[in-house]
Amino acid sequence: MSRSIAASLPEPLLATTIHWRAIAPLILASAAIMGSPGPATISLAATGSAYGVRRSLAYFTGIVAGTTVVLLAVAAGITSTLLALPALRVVLIAISGIYILWLAYRVAMAPVLAAQTSTREAPGLVAGTVLGIANPKAWVAIAAVFASSRLADEAATDAVAKTAVLAGMIVVIMAAWLVVGASLAPILRDRRRARIVNVVFAAALVGATLIAILH
Repeated sequence: MSRSIAASLPEPLLATTIHWRAIAPLILASAAIMGSPGPATISLAATGSAYGVRRSLAYFTGIVAGTTVVLLAVAAGITSTLLALPALRVVLIAISGIYILWLAYRVAMAPVLAAQTSTREAPGLVAGTVLGIANPKAWVAIAAVFASSRLADEAATDAVAKTAVLAGMIVVIMAAWLVVGASLAPILRDRRRARIVNVVFAAALVGATLIAILH
């Protein structure tokens, strides 16, 4: 588009132009970075394998809600402010570390599906929301993906467009990890195998959190 033609167009029309070709690379980047193993994704797989999809839906909803809060914070520019305050960052990491250790214990001690009763509750909405927000990987990964492309020339339009795309990817990614975890459930009826898998998932959850914090 020549400068003369561009200058003749109304400003709102220019401001709302979306670079559609940039959406596919953004989706691929989010699938690779946000979808990689981390505290939220591993905990979803672990919960799905230990409790099944139906009993894990509330936790899944919480994870999606909490991660979306992180996405909105990144879009609003809050992330850079948080990272610029070392003391606050240390507090957030400490809180998330303690919470994830508690969640890893819950995963490791989860009963075999065949032995579960109504008295043993799966992690719920609040637990998922807290982990979604406290997940250190989410802040770094979403910030990296958010900055990896530009969907519009105007800043506000670009932020809204990327937020919409990435919000959808959060749902898809988390659902995929939950289904993968739940697909292991049929082979975990054996008490010994189930305990081993639960402990492995718990260790992976702690390990993924350490990697996220150290990086």
